[in-house]
Amino acid sequence: MKKKYILQFVFLFILAATASAQISPGKLAQAHQNLEGLSNCNKCHELGDKVLNSKCLACHKEINTLINANRGYHASSDVKGKDCFKCHSDHNGRTFEIIRFNEKSFDHQKTTFKLEGKHKDLKCGECHQVKFIADKSFAKRKNTFLGMSNDCKSCHTDIHQGTLGSQCSNCHSPEAFKPVKSFDHNKTAFQLSGKHSEVKCEKCHKIEKRNGKDFQKFKDIQFKSCENCHNDIHQGKFGKDCQKCHVTTGFAQIKSGQFDHNKTNFKLIGKHIEVKCAGCHGNNLTSKLKHTLCIDCHKDYHKGAFVKNGNTKDCAECHDEKGFTPSQFSIENHNQSKFQLVGSHLAVPCKTCHFKEQEKEWHFTQLGNRCNDCHKNIHGDEIKAKFIGNNECSNCHNTEAWQKITFDHSKTEFPLLGKHVASACSGCHEKKKINDEISIKFASVTTLCEGCHRDVHHAQFKVAGINDCERCHIFDNWNPVKFNHEQTRFTLAGGHQAVACSACHKKVVDGSVTFIKFKLEEFKCADCHS
Repeated sequence: MKKKYILQFVFLFILAATASAQISPGKLAQAHQNLEGLSNCNKCHELGDKVLNSKCLACHKEINTLINANRGYHASSDVKGKDCFKCHSDHNGRTFEIIRFNEKSFDHQKTTFKLEGKHKDLKCGECHQVKFIADKSFAKRKNTFLGMSNDCKSCHTDIHQGTLGSQCSNCHSPEAFKPVKSFDHNKTAFQLSGKHSEVKCEKCHKIEKRNGKDFQKFKDIQFKSCENCHNDIHQGKFGKDCQKCHVTTGFAQIKSGQFDHNKTNFKLIGKHIEVKCAGCHGNNLTSKLKHTLCIDCHKDYHKGAFVKNGNTKDCAECHDEKGFTPSQFSIENHNQSKFQLVGSHLAVPCKTCHFKEQEKEWHFTQLGNRCNDCHKNIHGDEIKAKFIGNNECSNCHNTEAWQKITFDHSKTEFPLLGKHVASACSGCHEKKKINDEISIKFASVTTLCEGCHRDVHHAQFKVAGINDCERCHIFDNWNPVKFNHEQTRFTLAGGHQAVACSACHKKVVDGSVTFIKFKLEEFKCADCHS
């Protein structure tokens, strides 16, 4: 009996299994397991027919939406119009992967989002994440590749915070976020030209904090005036229209003929008008220049000669903009110095004293104010120190003329008496030439009469080799008024007193010399009387 029931059970089991196999080819995948059972077949199948796409898309509405929007892989030519089951077959068991494709071999270009630039290097999982799924109907799915948006902001943070619209590709490219190659600044209201084209974006488009994040401002940048970006270094002196003088190719480049230098603190007058801008400003016309003193621009020609106590006298005290010569330094100015110009010095050109030929340079200070600082002492040792002191030429000379002498001869060993008072200096103090230089005898002039006068007596009265003319003569004339015949060896007595001198003292010729013989050897009467 038991064997009979066992056989019936086996038969029924085989019959049921055969019937089930005829109705369902296999178990549904895990995702479709809720559709298991004979009563659910028509949810996917037309009665007695294959699975229809309309049945699949009625359930998978999100896919249907993408197809209708012509977006995504299912809208591509490779998929559109094909049966769903061609790729997503079922009844292959619970663990069967309905969605199956090779990520490495998948051609992303067949979607509506072509991988270009940096996107090529990304792994699928770096983009296909729940946090990047824009369509929240897909967000609950695990490991889905659907629901992504082509909008850059679906993956990337909009650092512009909506201020520049949503079309990132207007400026950026997939190659790199920076530099912004697609952006053309010249299509904006502010075209870049000259130096502006070299300025980094951040220089004008500042980065600030907005909504707690770094934000770079691109819209609503003020640019109607140069002052919106540049400081007016002229502080309003030249108005607000910088373009009257400046160009964008360089701030230091000034429009020719447009700039009025006389509006600055340094007006151009005289020779300065002829100087080219670069002569003072170099290549940078906008740099500030010191111009308080002339030597701020000009070389100190005098090499610090007019620096006193650390302060430099300004050139304007002597020169003006008409030219460095002639100097404006007047005689009145000179007479306020330690050396006053008087007499002949008034007629001496400046160059005579202040220009040194050997050095080819001018000197104005530390020249000295003594005569021998400029004039050579032509007298050398001919004038004793007691008369000239430390080269004190003014003891004899004055600035009216060198020839005008005020020397007191009575202070010498030879005071001037008689005819000597009226004698010209040169009569005794003759010129002499030593080593091609002319000098005048002073100390070397003897005080003896024969130093200047010829000994007409032919050495008759020399005593110890010296003639003492003053024994007989005075300086008023040559008459021997001081001669006393009674003091000689032959006194005049009686008739001798009336005898003329020439009666006894005859002329004698000695070679080429003729003289009167006064000193007689013999005094016999027969020598004179016959």
